[in-house]
Amino acid sequence: MKKRMIMIMTILSMCVGAFTGCGTAEGGVGSNGHARPAVTAGGVSKASDKEIEKRIKKIGEAYDGLYSYDGDKYKSARGGLQTNTAVMTEAVACEEAEMDMSYAAVPGVALPDPDMAPVDWNTENYNAVKESGFVSVATQPFSTFGADVDTASYSNFRRRVFENDGFGISDEAIRIEEMINYFDYDYPEPADGEKFSTTTVLTPCPWNADTYLLKAGIRAEEVTADKGSNIVFLIDTSGSMFDNNKLPLAQEAFKTLQEQLTDKDTVSIVTYAGTSEVALEGASGDEHKKIVQAIDDLEAGGSTNGEGGIKKAYEIAEKYFIEGGNNRILLATDGDLNVGVSSEAGLIQLVEEERESGVFLSCLGFGSGNYQDDKMEALADHGNGNYSFIDCSREAERVLKDEFESTLFTVAKDVKFQVEFNPAQVKGYRLIGYENRKMAAEDFADDTKDGGEVGSGQTVTVLYEVVTADSAYEIPEVESKYGNGSEGATDSDELLTVSIRYKEPDEDTSKLINCAVTKDSIVDTMDEDTSWAAGVAQFGMLLRDSDYKGTSDYAEIRERLKNTSKVMTDDFRAEFIYIMDQVEK
Repeated sequence: MKKRMIMIMTILSMCVGAFTGCGTAEGGVGSNGHARPAVTAGGVSKASDKEIEKRIKKIGEAYDGLYSYDGDKYKSARGGLQTNTAVMTEAVACEEAEMDMSYAAVPGVALPDPDMAPVDWNTENYNAVKESGFVSVATQPFSTFGADVDTASYSNFRRRVFENDGFGISDEAIRIEEMINYFDYDYPEPADGEKFSTTTVLTPCPWNADTYLLKAGIRAEEVTADKGSNIVFLIDTSGSMFDNNKLPLAQEAFKTLQEQLTDKDTVSIVTYAGTSEVALEGASGDEHKKIVQAIDDLEAGGSTNGEGGIKKAYEIAEKYFIEGGNNRILLATDGDLNVGVSSEAGLIQLVEEERESGVFLSCLGFGSGNYQDDKMEALADHGNGNYSFIDCSREAERVLKDEFESTLFTVAKDVKFQVEFNPAQVKGYRLIGYENRKMAAEDFADDTKDGGEVGSGQTVTVLYEVVTADSAYEIPEVESKYGNGSEGATDSDELLTVSIRYKEPDEDTSKLINCAVTKDSIVDTMDEDTSWAAGVAQFGMLLRDSDYKGTSDYAEIRERLKNTSKVMTDDFRAEFIYIMDQVEK
């Protein structure tokens, strides 16, 4: 692992460039003796190779430019994170009784002289991610987890690449399901009266000739808040938010959001540093100048009493609660809480108590160096909200403008997936990603257990690596005195069933959707979206140096993905290939 980290850190320090990969993966014969066709992507681009490469470079360099410092804007500075001595001095001046952990002072380390060169440091925290391995269907026929539409892991990773901060990329920072779900997929709209459409695809796995790749996807119905939105901007204004890619960027992000609001909406602004303050209360959404002025007046300084800010935000949100409307707190912070309740467990308890009010809490992460991803993820998950990381102006526009409705309007809460595998047809499987979302099988039908939230028009994509019964791929099994297969399973041609449970935003009883997948569902050629999702998963596995990456290869992934048609129309897909170029080098 140390060798891989050194390699990644070296990669990130290299200059921008591009390369041309090899061709599409060749077909072959799997260990089950079945001919395995070549893995190719449908929807091949009609553009020439030169046009594709030109677009990738143009889009990539445009994003890269967002990270170069501009004194008149908030854009984050390129290079190693620099500790701001002015902020350090101010933070140290705060009363020690309020400080559990200072942004500026590390125990045993003296503050630098203001005339000295800036100090490089990193105290970022991430929850541990233990990658899922293959599971025997005979012993565990059910795979259960909460839906995840968070995208923070991908934009945080992108920040590391473009800022070139020199800290490397830890395994815990790579959550593959969030990287996959950063991109939109062409799933059909739900039928009239339906909450979701469901899509399943089963195809040869592009990195393992002995397995199949299952893609299960849903698209939510599109709705708008006819009764308006009650939104509280909860903004961290502590000293640790001083940097250009923190409070200044958060201010620009919220100004982007307020442009979408109307007279149906109500806006309040709560800030917190050593104490919480109400900067704006109950303003009409069309009072744009008033809202912008309140945002522009914010300044960073002091310690970080996140507990006080969260409680005050819920208090304000409940005061202006709109029955049947959208009631949401948007928390903007680096997660570096140091006063009051600051542990992950304490924050979870706090938001679980407050969410009973019907107010949703979403998190927008900012900054680097001291970023506390673990706390941000916990707050959003348990606050019935989503979690995004805002690394640049374009990401603020994507989350708060382009995807305004899906970010703010929840159409289904406590969404859970459960895949049941037929032991007569499938002997093993591996869920790709969702490690922090796994649930016990019996929790699927338990409406007291929390799942994930899905917004208006959002898509959720899930990938499994599936080992059929006739494959020679070895799956660890346990002998059973009573036998391993359910009655009647042998006679069924069903490989598995994908089940989804969800609740309406204002209800407590879940509804169920089932979708069976048979052997007839197997297709030899991946469609464009499946190829893309698989490629992103492969890239994540290579970053993590996964034991299950198989034959995954940067060059093959790049060549396959760059020739999909959406690269010429979707900036985020073109940018992804540019990022791959930086890492592969």
